Amino acid sequence: MRTLPIAVTVLAAALALTSCDDSGGSTGKTGKTGKTSKGATADCRIDKVGIEVGPANAAPAAGDTGNVPVTLTNRDSTCTLKGFPGLEVQAGGASTDIAPEKSASPVKLTLAKDDTATFTITYVRGKEGDAKTFDAQTLKIGLPGATATQEFKWSYGPVAGKSEAADLNASVSPFQHAGD
Repeated sequence: MRTLPIAVTVLAAALALTSCDDSGGSTGKTGKTGKTSKGATADCRIDKVGIEVGPANAAPAAGDTGNVPVTLTNRDSTCTLKGFPGLEVQAGGASTDIAPEKSASPVKLTLAKDDTATFTITYVRGKEGDAKTFDAQTLKIGLPGATATQEFKWSYGPVAGKSEAADLNASVSPFQHAGD
């Protein structure tokens, strides 16, 4: 008998339509429309991630290259990272940005709660007292598309400049999943 399956299908369709509002989004108990697109995930927020700087392979002497790994751990619901972190080093009242690696191609990462991502700062140690050296004291880290930052002590020595102290001989890699 076909009337029973058809009746069940009609009833299911009617119930599905009553759970939608006029905009096509679903409504919860508050009556607010959920307008996130299917599969969309919010950007990661700096106040919702744990950040660990180092341990570093610090440059021991002027002219040597050092690497500072940074690990981010998502402490909240699933979020995404795409691009490069925003990095700035400060010394006294001066500050300058660390540029992204020119040859790197960032990918979009989705981080579930407690997932980790990393990036690496590569720098050339400068000669103390040299006019082309930036005596970094503080590292500020921000996430793409946001203005909020977290500050960390820079304890890896002065950073060499290319043409001047503000033109750092340093770069940052894009985000990648930890362990990749």
